[in-house]
Order: sequence, then structure tokens, then C-alpha cells
Amino acid sequence: MALFYSWVVTEQVTEQVKRLLICLEERPFGTKDAMQCLELSHRPTFLYDYLRPAIQAGFVQMTQPDSPKSPTQKYRLTEKGRRCLERGG
Repeated sequence: MALFYSWVVTEQVTEQVKRLLICLEERPFGTKDAMQCLELSHRPTFLYDYLRPAIQAGFVQMTQPDSPKSPTQKYRLTEKGRRCLERGG
């Protein structure tokens, strides 16, 4: 008798990513403004714990994807990010 396992995959959103989504809800922010909104001063923490996971999950996108290191780069919510906020994370 074969046993079949059904795995339910739910997208886990960390508290850090949720906080970033809330900051970006009204308008796009650059790194400095987003860090201020989150009350962060350590850039690597912002990049690795907040921004990178949000981008990898498809919740946030760059306003200038062809110039990721541009000094005028900003980040905005995607439709997926908006839906995540609407359902409460």
C-alpha cells in the first residue's frame, strides 16, 4: 500500500518583511528613507533581513531594475506585496 503525503506550502512572511511592506504601502522609498521608516541604522541588516527577502518573495521590486546600484534607486510594492498587506501578511 502506497502512502501519499500532501504538503501544504504556505508562504511565510517574516516580521521584517511585513514591516517593510507597510513602509512601502503609500509610496516608493529609497534605501535611506526605507531604513528611516523602519528605524534602522545598520544597512546590512536592512539589505539582508528586510529588502532581499522581500524582493526574492516578489513583494517588492526596484523602480530601476536595469540600474540596481543607482543612487536614485527606489523600491515599491508589487501587486503580490499589496495582496499580502490586504490579507494581513
